[in-house]
Amino acid sequence: MSTSSETLNLAGEFAPTSLDQWRELTLAVLRKSGVASEETPPQAVDELLSVVTYDGVRIPALYVADELPATGVPGTAPFTRGGRADGAVRGGWDVRQRHTGPDPAAMRQAILADLGGGVSSLWIDVGTGGLDAAKLTEVLDGVDLDLAGVVLDAGAATFEAARAFLGVISERQVSPGKVRGNLGADPLGWQARTGSPADVESAVGLANRCFAAYPRLRAITVDATVYHDAGGSDTQELGLALAAGVAYLRALHAAGLSVPAALGQLEFRYAATADQFLTIAKLRAARRLWARVADACGAVEAGAQRQHAVTSSVMMTARDPWVNMLRTTVACLAAVVGGADAVTVQPFDARLGLPDEFSRRVARNTHALLMEESHLGRVIDPAGGSWYVERLTEDLARAAWTQFTQIERAGGLAAALSSALVAEQLADTWQRRVDNLAHRRDPITGVSEFPNLGERVPARASTAPPPSGGLPRHHLAEVFEARRDRADAHAAATGVAPAVFLATLGPVAAHTARATFAANLFAAGGIAAARGPIGTDPVAIAAAFAASGSPVACICGADKAYAELAEPVAAALAAAGAKRVWLAGSPRGGYAGVDSYLYLGCDAVEVIDATLADLGVA
Repeated sequence: MSTSSETLNLAGEFAPTSLDQWRELTLAVLRKSGVASEETPPQAVDELLSVVTYDGVRIPALYVADELPATGVPGTAPFTRGGRADGAVRGGWDVRQRHTGPDPAAMRQAILADLGGGVSSLWIDVGTGGLDAAKLTEVLDGVDLDLAGVVLDAGAATFEAARAFLGVISERQVSPGKVRGNLGADPLGWQARTGSPADVESAVGLANRCFAAYPRLRAITVDATVYHDAGGSDTQELGLALAAGVAYLRALHAAGLSVPAALGQLEFRYAATADQFLTIAKLRAARRLWARVADACGAVEAGAQRQHAVTSSVMMTARDPWVNMLRTTVACLAAVVGGADAVTVQPFDARLGLPDEFSRRVARNTHALLMEESHLGRVIDPAGGSWYVERLTEDLARAAWTQFTQIERAGGLAAALSSALVAEQLADTWQRRVDNLAHRRDPITGVSEFPNLGERVPARASTAPPPSGGLPRHHLAEVFEARRDRADAHAAATGVAPAVFLATLGPVAAHTARATFAANLFAAGGIAAARGPIGTDPVAIAAAFAASGSPVACICGADKAYAELAEPVAAALAAAGAKRVWLAGSPRGGYAGVDSYLYLGCDAVEVIDATLADLGVA
């Protein structure tokens, strides 16, 4: 066989098929499963199987090559496929660990351990709730600043921290050409977090100083995680980051920096989540968007966006925190595949307080495993060419550009923040998230799904509260964790954990599925479930309920058993003092004596709130 003049057709032995044939075959399966009816047309398959993101981007079940966007090659405009021609092949990605807390000795010890364990740059919190800027000299003692990059995050103390850091550089006589990192000025991000007016002029002054004396040191961080933390969607995060970047670009250019020089002073920070494909597409779309801005400014070749990806704070849980290791591993993988230059993996116990040595080590080793064992850095843009990823990248970029232009029409990001436009948009997205979380359409493992009431959450040293006054900070698990906290407080105060009684009908095989479903739903709110005796006698079931001491019961069984036993068992439970009788199953039939129903897709938060109230939990 000739390989030089013939095309290798991997599907050559199969008869050609069309999209319409796929729809017909898929529709037959959907009809058998009850998702579609006999009257459903084949064209409806696309809508039935598609998913719509919080941005309104439709993700279909099948992608085809029609109208794929032009993506270029890695290292060239529009930089969709990466800002560097060789990706992470030569040196991997920048492993950046975050350090916070007021104790300089403890921070220095943690920093030296991280650097010895493979970390290549440091992200240091300075100022409110963090390190005193004057202690940077002590913290960085023993750190080779020729090799390790330093990124500051100081908020209102940015300029004090920058002065202290540059003082350390001068004192140690480190070559200015070797200093790398970022001074972390982000006045618009600080306005978003605190409501304080943005001092862009001072940030411009730092940028001028960096450009004049430190060629590898940047001055400004465009931190988009503030919008993600407030519950924003992917395109809101992208569009608002773009608006911030453009605002800084205008100010830098007006102060005398050329467009390429101004572009070189910015680094963008994004959240990486456990939704790996959206994270991959978001980072690729961010580079494409920034290249469009650079092109409009006449400097497209200087428009390779420098990206720092941080595993999402929003997705982290305080309950069952060990699951966070899995979330951050997926998020780190997505960030690297998406082409981030630097990646921070948050320790699994970040929600609990100051991370300990073990959790920081696990965070470091997440990078090591993906880099050294999974060889992620050996492939440049591994998602490139995937019809799904390329289409999703383009769709996110287009939606984010619409968001950006809306902010520009409102007078720019500072004005949009001051007018509450941004807050209202993010709040709307968060409310839609809350609805999906409450109905468990967006499940949270270990919290809303498969909670462990017997877990012992590790204790950690407390941290100072984060800055406030601006946009809120949310966590996906907060609606359930708040109710778990209430249940735990009740148990601590009374010595009795809140519990419901499960009235199980018939043999184990008949009631286990629904009993397990009900127990898991109640446990998501910190409510235990005590199973009654196996049987069908309403009198015996009611006697067991009365002995349990709970005022709430839930009937669990098969539909066949419900038809015969649901109403007499509900009546017996009510006679035995049940304040509320639940039934695990669809409310369509309706049974006399049953007050409420548990079913797939019900409002779990509403169920938990009603049950906590019935149990007397304040």
